[in-house]
Amino acid sequence: MDLVEHVSHYIQMMSLHAHNDTLMCKVFPSSLGPTALRWFNGLRKGLIRSFAKLIQEFGVRFITSSRVPQPVDALLSMQMESGETLRNYTSRYWELCNEIGGGNEKIAANTFRLGLPEDSEFRESLTRRPPEDMRQLMRRIEEYKRLEDDRL
Repeated sequence: MDLVEHVSHYIQMMSLHAHNDTLMCKVFPSSLGPTALRWFNGLRKGLIRSFAKLIQEFGVRFITSSRVPQPVDALLSMQMESGETLRNYTSRYWELCNEIGGGNEKIAANTFRLGLPEDSEFRESLTRRPPEDMRQLMRRIEEYKRLEDDRL
């Protein structure tokens, strides 16, 4: 989540009420995800006296809890573990891929394929017919997950 983008979007959505600090503060939690909402609910009563103060506290919290993004080459170390299901490998892979953020889809698709066991039918299929984009890769992953589920 980008702090500046989030706050800007919120202010834009509330533009008709931007002059009402109390309302801006009261509605702000509805724009937050679960983790940020827990932070908000834990704020000491009386700490926030204006929307500007709320945004300042939110910014401090955001900066101190932000994770360092993973480098793209972290995907190269992803390997499907022996006995691991495609479903679990895919979940781990997308979690890391999302931490890296925007990037080259071809790299993401290729590193996914390289993390599969060399004797995997799915790896062979992705080598013979590489996906054209991430949507196609995800569709094919879903197909193979269903096949794997049927075998179990």
